[in-house]
Amino acid sequence: MPKQTFFNLPEKKRQNITELAIAEFASADFENASISNIVKQAKIAKGSFYQYFEDKKDLYLYLVDTASQQRMDYIHAEREAESSEKREQHFFAELHWLFTVSTRFSMQHPKLNQIINRAAYGDSPIKEDVLERLQAAAKRPIFELVEKGIANGDLRPELDPDLATYIIVTASNNLRYFIPEKLVGVHCQL
Repeated sequence: MPKQTFFNLPEKKRQNITELAIAEFASADFENASISNIVKQAKIAKGSFYQYFEDKKDLYLYLVDTASQQRMDYIHAEREAESSEKREQHFFAELHWLFTVSTRFSMQHPKLNQIINRAAYGDSPIKEDVLERLQAAAKRPIFELVEKGIANGDLRPELDPDLATYIIVTASNNLRYFIPEKLVGVHCQL
């Protein structure tokens, strides 16, 4: 995570560095993303970067956490904006809603989505560090939805919530291959 000196920066400067780093890591994988490009565009000395972050990995993990948190914040904001009547839907309607909102986030925030996808599915040397973070964030809302579905009688009571969550998350993760190939005829590359 960033050092305290990063958080001591004025908000505008901190946001600028973050946005430039998001753009860099969205356009290049971990190996090819360049700290030099980021500091040049941010108009800061390379030495200053290392006062804010330990290294490239530290910055990357911060960006992954930021992207993941923004996705969760987006989902929660969408949920809060809905009427209470729509909030109390059947399990499968809720699951459909969650997938729809997640897809909408991905379309509205392509750079953040690309960072999440590269982190989870790319060929990064720090993939294991990142995957654990992302999976925990992705599983939480699905697990809560499964438990709610069991409690409301939408799902069978003997259903194992951990197994159901695993199956749903795995299926949804693999839709990223199916949708482009089936609907658009494009092979998805990271």
